Amino acid sequence: MHDLIDRDGFRANVGMVLMSDDGQLFLARRAGGRGWQFPQGGMRGGESVEESLYRELNEEIGLHPGDVQIVGRTRNWLRYRLPQRYLRRNVQPLCLGQKQHWFLLRLRHPDAAFRFDVTAEPEFDRWRWVDYWQPIREVIYFKRAVYVRALHELGPSAFPAGLPPYPPWWRARGDLSDRPVSTAT
Repeated sequence: MHDLIDRDGFRANVGMVLMSDDGQLFLARRAGGRGWQFPQGGMRGGESVEESLYRELNEEIGLHPGDVQIVGRTRNWLRYRLPQRYLRRNVQPLCLGQKQHWFLLRLRHPDAAFRFDVTAEPEFDRWRWVDYWQPIREVIYFKRAVYVRALHELGPSAFPAGLPPYPPWWRARGDLSDRPVSTAT
């Protein structure tokens, strides 16, 4: 299967924000201790966004469609560029970054069994539940703005009465705003 890379060099991708009943978010550690992030993965030719979502959900954390409920979805593609050192120049077409549709998923069963051994090369090796804004602090720097936008856009679906308060570290960061960021493409 080939990655779907558009004419601007952005790879089509889906991202998953998985939430427990108490509003905690699933955060997974990349295999080998290479940082923490939400599950995400590339779309394949001929797949709808939802088909990619469910395939990646199974491949990355071992869940099936019946294990989750879609609560929200970003309206547009959210994009980030890869730093120069992460570009794979020996692969064509050249992927300069990712464009992602993000989904907010609610776990249907609190005892769901997460599995990282569904594929031969697992993406993750550990996981934990975290407060709503914590993933922004832990994700690799070049994905941070997309996480801010996704959580602001998806948040009202999870918290109709208002988003959780920002943590004390929020204002100390120069790259975070206290207002939702535009999601225009």
